[in-house]
Amino acid sequence: MSASHPAACENCAAPLHGPFCHRCGQAAHSPVRSFAHAVEEVFESFWHLDGRIFRTLRRLLVPGALAADYLAGRRAPYVAPMRLFVILCVLAFFVGKLTVHFDEGEAGGLPVPRVEVDAGDGTTRDLARAGTVADVERIRERAIADLEQTRAGLSAAPAMVRRGVDQGIDGGIAAVRRQADRRIAELGGTPAAPVEPATPPATAAARSDTEAGNAAEKQAGGWLERQVRRIDRNLGTLQQDPERLMLAFLGGVPTMLFLFVPLFALLLKLFYLGSGRLYLEHLVVALYSHAFLSLALLAQFVLLALEDWAAPRLALAGSAVGLLSLLLWLWVPAYLLLMQRRVYGQPWWLTALKFLVIGSAYTSVLVVCVTGLLVWSIARL
Repeated sequence: MSASHPAACENCAAPLHGPFCHRCGQAAHSPVRSFAHAVEEVFESFWHLDGRIFRTLRRLLVPGALAADYLAGRRAPYVAPMRLFVILCVLAFFVGKLTVHFDEGEAGGLPVPRVEVDAGDGTTRDLARAGTVADVERIRERAIADLEQTRAGLSAAPAMVRRGVDQGIDGGIAAVRRQADRRIAELGGTPAAPVEPATPPATAAARSDTEAGNAAEKQAGGWLERQVRRIDRNLGTLQQDPERLMLAFLGGVPTMLFLFVPLFALLLKLFYLGSGRLYLEHLVVALYSHAFLSLALLAQFVLLALEDWAAPRLALAGSAVGLLSLLLWLWVPAYLLLMQRRVYGQPWWLTALKFLVIGSAYTSVLVVCVTGLLVWSIARL
């Protein structure tokens, strides 16, 4: 044996006849004697990866080939399905957190409402026609009262909507005061001292949200009632920091996918009762299906990062990457259909019918759970 491979196992002292001990299974090489072996030990400890990962990924790209090999007993050349799914899922959402960003002024990808509110042309005309300072003051107070009444009528609206309307109303009140002051000066009067708005434009919504949140925490109520108040309050914070929602949402998706794998396997079991396969065999198909979905999602995140980098430099880069992204999304259902056909071997028409029913049921549950996760993420901000 070489210096890095002693003649006897260092664990149980059994004679060595190869790279592993036949008695206890310990590797003959020592990671403390070779830097290359030390690096390999680190990757193996955290990921349990070796050269099989590349062979597994190549085979995964062929619809149904990896699952068919595994179910047929050819397991040694490939990474186990659960391990492969965990690796790709964690990697995909790690890259997603690095590449998905929202522009400032957007929340959850949707523009934050900004509503312009004024007192109307009638107020401007009435102020211009006013003949005395008292008339101007009366018209000014009436217009401000109308705007405040509009604000009060939106007290039940979501915080994000109230924020945009509050800013517009505060701007409208300020405009009415400026017009009135100019008319008073034209009539020879002295404009009133500037009045600080009861809710300054820059801080109105934030102060309202904070006060509402503090009051809500002190109020007695059921769990659902408290969550609704938290969601209403947190919606207002998305304008300043929308990426908090994105990070919270992406952090919860892997856990949701782990729960969906056995659900998908159960659907396969129900629709392929006559296949003679056990539930655990359907679970293998579900794991490899979701491993491919994670790989496709990882590719989409990489394309997004590539588009952000290349678009400002190359005129056609955005269109090219967008086309690749579209083709990848179209390939995902085609891949899953081909996989289902290869694994179960039923006629095309029957496979397509079962694929549509299983896909519809899965997608319906997925949409409900994604919506619930989004609401839960907002409540946890």
